[in-house]
Amino acid sequence: MEPNSQVNILLAQIRECYGRVVWTHKTQEKCADIIWVRHKWIKILQIALSALTTTGILITVFGESSVAGVISAILSALLFGLNTYTKDYDLGEIAQKHTQSANNLWDIRERYLSLITDIKSELLSVEQIRKRRDELQEDLLNIYKGSPRTISKAYKKATEALNVNEEMTFNENEIDNLLPKELRNK
Repeated sequence: MEPNSQVNILLAQIRECYGRVVWTHKTQEKCADIIWVRHKWIKILQIALSALTTTGILITVFGESSVAGVISAILSALLFGLNTYTKDYDLGEIAQKHTQSANNLWDIRERYLSLITDIKSELLSVEQIRKRRDELQEDLLNIYKGSPRTISKAYKKATEALNVNEEMTFNENEIDNLLPKELRNK
């Protein structure tokens, strides 16, 4: 097989890997965001239920209201259930793990992009391409081993972010505006 043909085949595989990493990176980011919002709302709900339960108990003790006692008991049961759920699931920690995975995947994504650039620039031999590809795959495997599973809602949000909002794309003017004048195309 000709070296140019081998390079094209390797490039096709590396482009596919790049695409998967872009999606996984964005999905991990979105999952971290979703779980962090849940975490904040649960903490707010815990505080509100605690305050309402305490208020109801004080009203019952000092005002002798049986209705307030019943409501306080119900609120206390809800708080107990919420606390039991959060005992086993530290959503703040889980969100942080998703963020860390996204950060690690960002590095792999950028390394794949650099590899594609080097291939397109014809700077690498077939053996160099294979070596860098294999190193990236090994690094990616290690990241995936430590990454938490994502949820389907995060994948849907990643799809929207990449396909609709085009979060990973820039037009020429946007890139030029981000660069110093000396590095712009115009």
